Amino acid sequence: ELAEALAEGGFDHRWDGDELVVPEALEGAIDAMFAELEADLGPFPVVLGADEHGTEFGLDEWPDADRELLSTALVEAQIPHRWEGTTVIVAADAEHEVDDLLDAIERGDIASFDDAGGPPEGVIGTLFSIADRLARDPLDSGARHELLELAPLLHERQPPFGLAVREWGTMVRRTRDLVAEFEGDAFDESDVIGLAQELRSAVRPYA
Repeated sequence: ELAEALAEGGFDHRWDGDELVVPEALEGAIDAMFAELEADLGPFPVVLGADEHGTEFGLDEWPDADRELLSTALVEAQIPHRWEGTTVIVAADAEHEVDDLLDAIERGDIASFDDAGGPPEGVIGTLFSIADRLARDPLDSGARHELLELAPLLHERQPPFGLAVREWGTMVRRTRDLVAEFEGDAFDESDVIGLAQELRSAVRPYA
């Protein structure tokens, strides 16, 4: 796909093995082309090099379908990894995130996401509006109602189009933290403000 796009665009280039070399003046245009292709074809795996140390997870007792689910989830989350037979080695700093993925697959949560619809249209703007209003007034009943209606529709592994799973997952977790504060026994206005500010900060770059 990349070779075809380069040819159609008339871009000067050469291949050095699996590396693409282009004139420096074309760097911006090629970066934009990469972004378009990744949006259409990606996400692509982030490979953990054979000489890079990581955390191993032996999955020889897992069925092939579950290993395939994990492989897809690792790619979507952009977690560096490599497979050695039925053992997956992941970047050491992603160990806890992968633990969560393994637990979710064993519970059947990730499999069920395939049947779930994506988030509502305009969800990023809606989350920002809710968070901003609650950060200013933790007793805003309209914002609270919107939050409690929206939260059940959000799944960590079903981001809006064009948004990486990792960033979306952070937004969903911040949303759930805020919901938990409202639904808890000891409602605290200052805690709501703090959690709303965290959600607003997570959403702001994409709003």
